[in-house]
Amino acid sequence: MAQPDSKKIFFENLSGAGKAIAVLTSGGDAQGMNAAVRAVVRMGLYVGAKVYFIHEGYQGMVDGGENIKEATWESVSSMLQVGGTVIGSARCKEFRTHEGRLKAAHNLVQQGITNLCVIGGDGSLTGANLFREEWSGLLTELVEQGLIEADAVQKYSALHIVGMVGSIDNDFCGTDMTIGTDSALHRIIEVVDAIMTTAQSHQRTFVLEVMGRHCGYLALVSALACGADWVLIPEMPPEDGWEEKMCQKLSANRAVMKRLNIIIVAEGAIDRNNKPITTEYVKNLVVKCLGFDTRVTILGHVQRGGTPSAFDRILASRMGVEAVLALLETTANTPACVVSLCGNQSVRLPLMECVQMTQEVQRAMDGKRFEEAVRLRGRSFENNLRTYKLLAHRKPESELPISNFNVAVLNVGAPAAGMNAAVRSAVRVGISEGHKMFAVSDGFEGFYKGQIKEIKWADVGGWTGQGGSLLGTKRTLPAKHVEKIAEQMRKHNINALLIVGGFEAFESLLQLYEARAAYEEFCIPMCMLPATISNNVPGTDLSIGADTALNAIVETCDRIKQSASGTKRRVFIIETMGGYCGYLASVGGLAAGADAAYIYEEPFDIRDLQANVEHLTEKMKTSIQRGLVLRNENCNENYTTDFIYQLYSEEGKGVFDSRKNVLGHMQQGGAPSPFDRNFGTKISAKAMQWVTKKLVETFRHGRVFANTEDSCCLLGMRRRALVFQPVVQLKDETDFVHRIPKEQWWLKLRPLMKILAKYKTSYDVSDSGQLEHVVRNRPKESDASVAM
Repeated sequence: MAQPDSKKIFFENLSGAGKAIAVLTSGGDAQGMNAAVRAVVRMGLYVGAKVYFIHEGYQGMVDGGENIKEATWESVSSMLQVGGTVIGSARCKEFRTHEGRLKAAHNLVQQGITNLCVIGGDGSLTGANLFREEWSGLLTELVEQGLIEADAVQKYSALHIVGMVGSIDNDFCGTDMTIGTDSALHRIIEVVDAIMTTAQSHQRTFVLEVMGRHCGYLALVSALACGADWVLIPEMPPEDGWEEKMCQKLSANRAVMKRLNIIIVAEGAIDRNNKPITTEYVKNLVVKCLGFDTRVTILGHVQRGGTPSAFDRILASRMGVEAVLALLETTANTPACVVSLCGNQSVRLPLMECVQMTQEVQRAMDGKRFEEAVRLRGRSFENNLRTYKLLAHRKPESELPISNFNVAVLNVGAPAAGMNAAVRSAVRVGISEGHKMFAVSDGFEGFYKGQIKEIKWADVGGWTGQGGSLLGTKRTLPAKHVEKIAEQMRKHNINALLIVGGFEAFESLLQLYEARAAYEEFCIPMCMLPATISNNVPGTDLSIGADTALNAIVETCDRIKQSASGTKRRVFIIETMGGYCGYLASVGGLAAGADAAYIYEEPFDIRDLQANVEHLTEKMKTSIQRGLVLRNENCNENYTTDFIYQLYSEEGKGVFDSRKNVLGHMQQGGAPSPFDRNFGTKISAKAMQWVTKKLVETFRHGRVFANTEDSCCLLGMRRRALVFQPVVQLKDETDFVHRIPKEQWWLKLRPLMKILAKYKTSYDVSDSGQLEHVVRNRPKESDASVAM
């Protein structure tokens, strides 16, 4: 008899029976907190625990009574797409006192609660840890005061704490992204994109203030995402004399026919003497020195508001489930931990190690040790800053290295949002490295036709926020035209190639590698960046463009579900793109709160469809008013969207009616999300630095000659790291018939979607975080920051 996999949830060894878990949100609100609360409640109930809401944060814990309520499955319905926190958050001075914590302990013991899931910032989490350390002493006091029985001290002897960081500032060390940061970036970029159109019309300069009293992450990443002319952040104050340099930069940009300037200022921006730099000061400076028409926009609490992005919903859902697992596995000796994100993986870190490092950042800034502050923020922050400097500030021609190398960049396959950001980054980094950059229009079709021209620094200005492919892209593969392509490479003396695209780009690179045997022109460094909404390229967990498509799906699903608000019970069948890859349907389903998602990778039959209908029927009878079912376009040739729609319509008669929607190419259009802009920008910069390194390594006897496997690579994100992988070695990992990788990480998220939709299923926890330490939680080559 086969042994059960010890890494699966089995109720005999990971049961929550008899446990009580309470969830609270504290400090400033952040979009995605509700998704985290929903995940904690539903996962807690799934494993058999009792789950409680603590309303109004620590204030509710101190006040007790109606503020501590038992949660049900239905009580977290329809909250996934809601911003803020529906269970409330409040600052609580009383909890900072011993008397306040004594009241809180009494209220928890009355409900039998010894497991706390705290969603908040470093202050909230520090308070939770102090509460945990004092717990046994507090219980002893309560016994002495006659408020609880003596046996309660033994019964509730330990308080277990797991934290999730909810903060739009992304100011907590130990995690690449905090809940709410991506959504705040969405708000900022929406405003910046809108401002750019009016600024261009009037040739204006706009100074924007974004949140970040002690952390410049939002300012820095939004500056990267919109190609701002200047950014001011607290961790890296500008050098003395920055005012003159900034005005020179603005003036130089206007001289090359740029009609607008954008300056982004973090609210906590300071100079080298710790003196605040305000938006008003910057505006007056520009008006005085340059005479430009200049306006100030302070975004304020707009950044906290609105619906959470797809990224934040998925992040919060994954963290919420991980938090419950951590609480189930904790012992009396386990330190309080925080659930974090490293690359594309959940990790658990000791809460106080993270808090102490976060406090060290502030101490470094107070002591004017700014380089140390940037380093302590983590590799992601460091890399963002380095990339921004590389792309925003062009060195004078006299300071550029002279490499005499020509590098061509092209797009291949279907367009994907973020391609243009990647091309802009490649061009500017290439020029900074001393190369001459060439743009190829219309992919390999344009290549063999000779549609190749030099592209300069200013030519890619404003490309970051543009959707589609400004270079033009085609699905044409090079195999049939290698001779003509080789001829064009000779003609333009192309020494390296950067291809941005999807599965066709991967196939193209394989064909060019194989053509090396016949054509020496292809014996050059070649690199591919994955860019496709389908996220079906082998060798990478994420592709440029997939996040934008996910947001389009999630926003549409929200609207579609809302259309049934107040009407009779209704189920929506929605078809997504993706070819044979079920990424968009599965991850979109998790982010939108779908009841089912049909994909090719997980075969299903009529019995599965019937079981799904019956499951939805039961839910409709007892609680929910709206159901959501996603179907990948190629999941099954017989069970079409029409078939599933008709099946649900027939079987749901008398309980619910059905509607169908085919989302189509709206998933491919629109402006790129902040994630895709930054992901494209950063991996492209890294790829160009790799290209430079390979060009130097392979330049011998007056020419470049590279014919090894490692000179023809795909740059992808694997779990925690960005990795250059020879495309030849990825062949065995690829299903070429269905154009998908043979193994796909996101399939492990599917049981999570089912659990949150009230299905009984096993959940693979092989990737669940073991407790690590903050000092060694990132490998050397990391900088994966899946996020930003």
